[in-house]
Amino acid sequence: MKRKLIALDLDGTTLNDASMLSVRTKDVLNRLRKDGHIVSIVTGRPYRNSYYYYKELEMTTPIVNFNGAWCHNPSEQNWSHSYHKTLSKDLAISMLSLRENPEVQLIAAESQQSIYIEGEYIPYPDFFPEGIEVSKQLTAETLLEDPTSVGVFTSTRQYQPYIEGKIIEQYKDAVEVRMWGGDTPCLEVVAAGVQKALGLERIAAYYNIDRTDILAFGDQENDYEMIQYAGLGVVMSNGIDRLKAIAGDVTSFTNDDDGVARYLESYFAL
Repeated sequence: MKRKLIALDLDGTTLNDASMLSVRTKDVLNRLRKDGHIVSIVTGRPYRNSYYYYKELEMTTPIVNFNGAWCHNPSEQNWSHSYHKTLSKDLAISMLSLRENPEVQLIAAESQQSIYIEGEYIPYPDFFPEGIEVSKQLTAETLLEDPTSVGVFTSTRQYQPYIEGKIIEQYKDAVEVRMWGGDTPCLEVVAAGVQKALGLERIAAYYNIDRTDILAFGDQENDYEMIQYAGLGVVMSNGIDRLKAIAGDVTSFTNDDDGVARYLESYFAL
């Protein structure tokens, strides 16, 4: 079999409901890498709370963070195909007006190295892996760099369409709004044109892997372009219906029942 590029979303896909990598998943991915296939993480998460999965899998391949806004190789500082797309700091500061909506619990502007927040809400246990106290306050005086993304967290999922509409109404074509995060989803605002397929295409070009030899796994709206772009876009059985409608295939098992590992075992006849 030709060498494949396997692109993995994290939340709701490769991670189980406890946000952990199962032993079975790690074993399968290790076997595929030993067979010469390329495995990369393509996630909406920032690097600060996805790096420990990267390290747990002992990866040396590129990773895509912030829904495609940052593509880099943590094991190769000057990786030739890296890129980083940012928002203006003025736009990020203007988004503080969303806190006027009582349902908005947290606004988090993220750069490659720092996080700036307004609010004390902790979306899920590993959102602040080093603790919320390492964050900086999000103000015009403290935010002196253009952030990679701005995350908007609401108290419940039901308010998200309303807040998303507000963001689109205010910023129109200047931004993209993506959702990630499993049971506690985040509306993530990134620069216009940014999506996961952008990073996936860059990784494939680096390894000289044809689009037809890409397998991509996802479950949510922010995986749409990646699933569409891949030669075989596989959606989790727990994924959203809109994504399943364009999928090349759907797993028989959920993320909490080793859906990715089981699918890969069957596909590669392990």
